[in-house]
Formats: sequence, C-alpha cells, structure tokens
Amino acid sequence: MMSATTVLTNLENLTTIFSQINLTSHQQKYLTNFIFRYNQKTQKSKNHARSNRQILADNKSMVEFQLPFKELYYPIVTQQSSGSKIQDIDGNEYIDLVMGYGVNLLGHNPPFIKVAILEQLEQGIQLGSQPKLIGEVANLIQELTGVERIAFSNTGTEAVMTAIRLARTVTKRQKIVIFSNSYHGHFDGTLGKAKSVNNQARTMAIAPGIPANYLADILVLKYGDEQSLKVIKEHHQELAAVLVEPVQSSQLNLQPKAFLQELRQITTDSQIALIFDEMVTGFRIHPGGAQAWFEVEADIVTYGKIVGGGLPIGIIAGKAQYLDAIDGGMWNYGDLSSPQTRTTVFAGTHCKHPLAISSAKAILGHLKIQGATLQQELNDRTSKFVNTLNTYFELEELPITLTNFGSLFGPYTEEKDFDEPSEEESELSLVFDLLYYHLLYKGIMLRGDGGFLSTAHTEADLNHIIQAVKDSISELRQGEFLP
Repeated sequence: MMSATTVLTNLENLTTIFSQINLTSHQQKYLTNFIFRYNQKTQKSKNHARSNRQILADNKSMVEFQLPFKELYYPIVTQQSSGSKIQDIDGNEYIDLVMGYGVNLLGHNPPFIKVAILEQLEQGIQLGSQPKLIGEVANLIQELTGVERIAFSNTGTEAVMTAIRLARTVTKRQKIVIFSNSYHGHFDGTLGKAKSVNNQARTMAIAPGIPANYLADILVLKYGDEQSLKVIKEHHQELAAVLVEPVQSSQLNLQPKAFLQELRQITTDSQIALIFDEMVTGFRIHPGGAQAWFEVEADIVTYGKIVGGGLPIGIIAGKAQYLDAIDGGMWNYGDLSSPQTRTTVFAGTHCKHPLAISSAKAILGHLKIQGATLQQELNDRTSKFVNTLNTYFELEELPITLTNFGSLFGPYTEEKDFDEPSEEESELSLVFDLLYYHLLYKGIMLRGDGGFLSTAHTEADLNHIIQAVKDSISELRQGEFLP
C-alpha cells in the first residue's frame, strides 16, 4: 500500500510542473493538496494502474494528457455495481453517470436481466448454431422500431461497418457522406475529418495509422447546415449512403428535425441509403429511437448498447431492400423459390451470442411492457436536473451551460472551424478537468463532462450530485481557479 510519505515524494516535482503553466503559489498549494487527498482516497486504483502499466496498453487512463494532472491519470478500478451506484477497490461508492456509456438505461445489474443470463448460462453457450430466442428478439425489435429485417453483430463498430457495406452493395456506388463531430465507432472507413487545403475541402484522417485510401470515398460535411444538403444533391449520382448520428453525442444541443426530414427526402429522390447510427439514441429517447422522435424512417439503422442489457451486441436493421444483401432475401420451403438478391460478406464467430440474446430478450420485453412512458418520464427528470444546474451556473456567473437530449446530458457546444483551442479555452479546459476530479473525489462519476441518467437514479442521487457540484465550485474558488 502506498504510504502518505510516498505520495508526497511523488508530488515533489509538481512545483516545477505547475510553474510552467503560470499557476500562482496559492493555486500550486491548493492543487498539490487536492492531488494528495485524491491519491490517498483512491490509492488501490493508482497502484493497480502502476503495476499494470508496462503490460497493459490502455487509453482509459486519460482522454487528453495534461502534465499538471499526471498524478491523477489512472482509471478507477471498480469491483461491484447495483442500481445507480458502483464501488471501487478502495471501498469508495460512486453515483455512476457513465452508465456503461449509455448501456445501462435501467441501472446496473437489474435482477430480471441477471436471471435471464443465468438461465441461459445453465443451458450452455452454444456458438455456431442458432440461439433458441433469436426469433423472439428479432420480432421485439421490429415491433418497437418498425424495421423490416434485422441482423446481429457483436459491436456498434461492426454494425456501422456492415451497414455501409450493405449500402454500397445495393446502390453499386462507393462514396458516403458523414458529418463533422459525429462518432461511428473505430472502423477506418469512418475516421475522417474535413480540412481546408489550398482553399479546397479535403477529408483527412483523424489520427495516425488510418490509410488514405479508406478516406478517399468519404465526404465530411457540416451537420444541420443547408449547404450540406446542397452538396449532397450535387454529388447524388456517386453517393451510396449518408451516415447520420441523429443527435451527436459531442453536440447535444443540435437536434435538427427539419434538416433530417429534408435529408430523408433528398436521399429518397436520389436512391441514396440513409443510415441512422442509433447506438446512443436507440431505445433511449423513445422506444422507436430517433426515427420515431424525428419522424424520419431511415433505410438502415444500427443499434447496440441498451438492447444488449449490459452484454456486447450490435444490430443492423432496416428495409429488406438492404438487409437482403446479407442472405439473399426471402424464399420459401416446398416450392422452387430461391435467393434473388446479390449478397456481400458478413460474418462473426460471436454474432448472436446466446448470453447477449437472452439479455436482449429480457430488456426488450421490459421496454415493450413499460411503453413510451418509461423514456418520457426519464427524459423529463433529466431536463429538470439540467435546468436546476443551469440556473445555479447562471446565478454564479459561471461559463458553463448544460443541455440534454432525453436522458443524455452534456455541455452546450458549438462547431468550431479550427483545431487549436484559444488560450482562454485552454484555461477553461484546465478548470473543467479539475471539476471532473473534484466530483469524482466526492463520489460522482461522470462521462467526461456529461453523462446518462437511468431509471435507477433517485431524487436523492440527483440532489447529491447538485450539492457536489456546488461544493466543488466553492472549493475551486477557494483555490483561486475560479473568480
């Protein structure tokens, strides 16, 4: 176990680091003291990271490395979860707002899902054959979302990758449109960003290791912008698909219903596949997802997260015209019918995993019984929670505004045309990072600078979060990080 003396020794170099970012002596003293207290409270998690760093390649230690916070960069190691809370290996309890990055709509470890998984586990994990429950799960998805056909994969990234391949197969075109600030998993074919080169728009890789040829057929446009619709019209003859995150997780305040409806008309007229990536919005904003919310019927929809009940799953769903490219389409026994549609490649050892399918049946059945009331009540509670915090931020004249889309909340943001943050934005980033760790110290686990509410979060939980925010702001002021 790490002693207090060891912690202090590790922090001795912080004074030199802090001096490089122009912190006052009061700020240095405050930050050193906070880091010491945080390390003491979560020392087993820090020791876990230290002992495994050499062998474990893990980007969960931090999002963007900032030297002053080096001694805070380690993931909290958890050992137990239930409802709205999780417990770490130091015995600390946290109100969880990460919620599996949107997976746990009903909180952690719902008893009825646990029962379903254990029942299947007793029957075995049969891979390579058809799970007994697969037809029931497919029918439940169809009933809730209105899609015509469904296929199963393991992850959201796989589902999006397959959706694009189906669109290219059916349309016999290659180019796709994606929108800046969207996230569609880590498939190379979606990891592009728009960049101006010699006053001409180019699609560039967002990170090293992504081959340029994967990006040659990607057109990155501004989401919600009328000019983007004009560009799609201009390129309609070469476009296989337009891939949309209906409400971007990084820009929740942009909820462009009219834009999506006009986009639907343009893609229909030009026989371009409209793909909705509903990993986050699916089954959360409404039982029918963003399609129902925005009154737009996409050609292909990808789902995951909530529908797996906590286990890995990806779903490719949509119109038979596109899904038929997986298996050749409908045919019958007892006659001369046969597959009539050209097919493409689709595979995966763990697709339709019996445990994931059992879990999916349990949660989809629950959502069917509850109806849209479940989502509506949770959406309303989240809006009230966000409004309460915004009222506080405004009264305290803080440069923070939250927004939400249903039960997902985060900062109000605007799309930027440049990559490098200003000096003011860098200073604010430092403060927001500090706020994140102050809340973590107080037992509030955020998803970056936002999070997800679940049906398991109580009013007491929300009141505790609000008070923790107020206390953290007060402490940051005492440390002279806020005026």
